[in-house]
Amino acid sequence: MSRLAQTDGLTDVQQEILATVRDFVDKEILPVATELEHRDEYPARIVEGLKELGVFGLMIPEEYGGLGESLLTYALCVEEIARGWMSVSGIINTHFIVAYMLKQHGTEEQREYFLPKMALGEIRGAFSMSEPGLGSDVSAITTKGVRDGDDYLLTGQKMWLTNGGTSTVVAVLCRTDESGEAEGEVAPHRSMTTFLVEKEPGFGEVRPGLTIPGKIEKMGYKGVDTTELILDGLRIPADRVLGGATGRGFYQMMDGVEVGRVNVAARGCGVARRAFELGVAYAQQRHTFGKPIAQHQAIQFKLAEMATKVEAAHAMMVNAARKKDLGRRNDLEAGMAKYLASEYCKEVVEDAFRIHGGYGFSKEYEIERLYREAPMLLIGEGTAEIQKMIIGRRLLEEYRIQG
Repeated sequence: MSRLAQTDGLTDVQQEILATVRDFVDKEILPVATELEHRDEYPARIVEGLKELGVFGLMIPEEYGGLGESLLTYALCVEEIARGWMSVSGIINTHFIVAYMLKQHGTEEQREYFLPKMALGEIRGAFSMSEPGLGSDVSAITTKGVRDGDDYLLTGQKMWLTNGGTSTVVAVLCRTDESGEAEGEVAPHRSMTTFLVEKEPGFGEVRPGLTIPGKIEKMGYKGVDTTELILDGLRIPADRVLGGATGRGFYQMMDGVEVGRVNVAARGCGVARRAFELGVAYAQQRHTFGKPIAQHQAIQFKLAEMATKVEAAHAMMVNAARKKDLGRRNDLEAGMAKYLASEYCKEVVEDAFRIHGGYGFSKEYEIERLYREAPMLLIGEGTAEIQKMIIGRRLLEEYRIQG
């Protein structure tokens, strides 16, 4: 086992779960990841294996058929999976966010209906907040939910759905009541509602009023389906409003994003650790000027910097997860962890790419895949600039001058 990114204080159960996931990654993911990624092929067999391991129900309470594990356990598993192939961790992340939102904010009827099937991976979740012209300004969403008798009619266009095609339930953020916004009496985020939209997997019109146009072609993060979602008068019963009441959607989504940021930090840690492994191995195999390049001081300095970044990002990710598990506010820690881990991931991957020299540019080498995957983490669950805004505001709250 690698000396880097070890976590002290884990229980025997946590260590057993991690060892099982790590073994699965080494045997079932790493040998096929690059080939599947180059073909942009959905990793169906890998996903089935993770379902059998119970990964889709890691944080779902035991009374709903899950393992009832902590955010820390989940994040450490995600780190291992991302080390194998970052796209696979993305498939799990959006499912996990929806399950978490149901656990925290759903009605008892919604939890009983969705969570047992989600724990088995029979129902797969997707998370829909962003829109084509939206960017990071969530309060400016235009997708609407209009009351029509006992139902709501949803109309609008959503963007960047991970699992958009393969999911069977999507948590969709809509604007449901704009009264008072124009006069400034009601803040925009108070008129938002999360709907639980059930659908068939696939592309095209997957149910009347709901279309998934097709996969978006991406530079990296392949295999997993990233899509748009078009709502055209989609009829949704009122009992599919998350939590049973309108106007709470923004807070529900932000709660989900907060744990999602810990997940993205974990993904950054996993990708960075794999890049370090590739770099340190290649540096001992490649010879220049009569000796392995690992014996050149310049390469040793680079390896030292890479390993330090891997260790620092892991420590911050673990701290953020543990705070959430203790029931304490962790938006500062989650923002810091996501920011640092994604930036360090990019830097560690680039250094490993440089160590590989010209071979790093070849698709025959795994580092080429990592080099295209790392940039997604810089923008997923909020850009670096958004994280800095969150961090800065929270620091000013904590260090406010009195008087």
